Amino acid sequence: NKWRIVFPDNGRQWKDWKQASVFYSGNRIQTTKYTWLTFFPQNLFEQFHRLGNLYFLFLVVLNWFPQVEVFHKEITMLPLIVVLLACMIKDAIEDHRKYQFDKTINFSKTRVYDK
Repeated sequence: NKWRIVFPDNGRQWKDWKQASVFYSGNRIQTTKYTWLTFFPQNLFEQFHRLGNLYFLFLVVLNWFPQVEVFHKEITMLPLIVVLLACMIKDAIEDHRKYQFDKTINFSKTRVYDK
């Protein structure tokens, strides 16, 4: 019965990593959906998969034509922008909480049983 202590994703030195990676696979946990570069485009892509957001986008586009303009262009964009911003803020907060939890888990001590 031999025990060893493992720190998940502890960033070992390269020399030790080459030796240890032969026997053990990585066990880093990542549950976040976005990165800094992909947050805005990926979130917008997900937001416009919702039928309500597509409807408001259709109204915004339709209002740019003078023949069918009902409201001012800026007023028509307001509900869409408010909903998109609220959802983006909510998604950013949730993803940041996931990142913090992943970071806590990845740097916690773990006991591993070796045969």
